[in-house]
Amino acid sequence: MAQENQIFPLVPAKFNPRSDEEVAVIKPKTFRKEKSSKCLVYFLALIVIASTIALIFSVIVIRTRSPDAELTFVSIRNLKYSNNATSPFFSFTLQAELSIKNPNFGPFKFENSTCSVLYKDRTVGESRLGQGRVAARETETIKVVLDVKSYRLHDNQSFDSDIKSGILKLSSRARFNGRIHLLKTIKKKRMAFLNCTMNVNLTSQAIQDLVCD
Repeated sequence: MAQENQIFPLVPAKFNPRSDEEVAVIKPKTFRKEKSSKCLVYFLALIVIASTIALIFSVIVIRTRSPDAELTFVSIRNLKYSNNATSPFFSFTLQAELSIKNPNFGPFKFENSTCSVLYKDRTVGESRLGQGRVAARETETIKVVLDVKSYRLHDNQSFDSDIKSGILKLSSRARFNGRIHLLKTIKKKRMAFLNCTMNVNLTSQAIQDLVCD
């Protein structure tokens, strides 16, 4: 009975405190995880910034538009005409200045360009403008001289009445065929167009009602 009532003291649980070396080993692992997360965030941010720059570059720099052509000056000289019913005719020299504005970030090089004058869709004067170059985001002026004659209009029914009225309704067209050059490797075809209508007053030898688009 004495053995059954014997009380044994509780044995305290073993406590093994971690040494400073073990704690030091755990801390660097946590630090490395935080550093890896920051590197990933920086990398993703760099990709977003690079993509944004590439998008802006492609939209603003690489994107090309057709150059704008404008008629800045026009006059006629050496005008001759006859309202004779049997053989009406007219002839004159047209002098004009055209400006080409290049809105792109690369030069516009054109060739095989033409300028023509028409009477009721029939060509009465034409000049080949050859080739040229308009620098990036610059404007160039081109001088044009055309000899305009009515030698092909004898079969036109309204030509006689127009000569007698003293007013000739003409139209002019200019076309510049070329390419926009970007980064020395990219070449994109672009054209500049100019369409105008005008009235030539045979009596005053002046151009009236000039409209271009």
